[in-house]
Amino acid sequence: MAVRAKRGLPEQEARKLLAEYGISFPKHKLAKTRDEAIEIASEIGYPLVMKIVSPDVLHKTDVGGVKLHITNKKEVSKVWEDIMESVKRHEPDAEITGIFLEEEVEGGHEIIIGGTRDPVFGPTIMFGGVGGIYVELFDDVSFRLAPIAEKEAEKMMKETRGYKILTGYRGQPTADIDAIKKLLVKVSQVMNERTKIEELDLNPVRAFPDRVLVLDAKIIQSV
Repeated sequence: MAVRAKRGLPEQEARKLLAEYGISFPKHKLAKTRDEAIEIASEIGYPLVMKIVSPDVLHKTDVGGVKLHITNKKEVSKVWEDIMESVKRHEPDAEITGIFLEEEVEGGHEIIIGGTRDPVFGPTIMFGGVGGIYVELFDDVSFRLAPIAEKEAEKMMKETRGYKILTGYRGQPTADIDAIKKLLVKVSQVMNERTKIEELDLNPVRAFPDRVLVLDAKIIQSV
């Protein structure tokens, strides 16, 4: 079997594709220059997150491509330079599209949702009850073949230990379970319909009592 070449989508393209399925993100905008970044920051408001946008950089944190808690335009200017310098030092051949500026979202529960295309079974999706930097540590995940309906999405969630936390374990705020189920269904539709997508990673996803927001999206496609 021939191995298909793969390439990461720039994050703004990944977000555009996912938004077509009704998947929600915090307020964000792409800047291609430092001056543009300062303008966009005033539009979105502080505090902000800034992160590199490049099809060649999938793990942004590893190359110094993500900065948090940015509170004024002086910091925007400095962080722009810091990110560009760090990414070029770690990945000198990377194609850089620009830098995303995004409203900083606090609180909620972090989960992870993903998808892969198995050569035998086809599109599959994954739900992780603990997201962010702890997903590999806890390995609290469940899988299904795509597409799925909401009933199956709920079963996926209940198979993870993190589900108890999402439903208000020991007085913690309850996550919007219906919104998480709907997001799982949407991701399963993406994997089923967009046959060029080989891998999809939404991590972290922040689940609040009244909504769910995707904070980071990675898509790898066959070319």
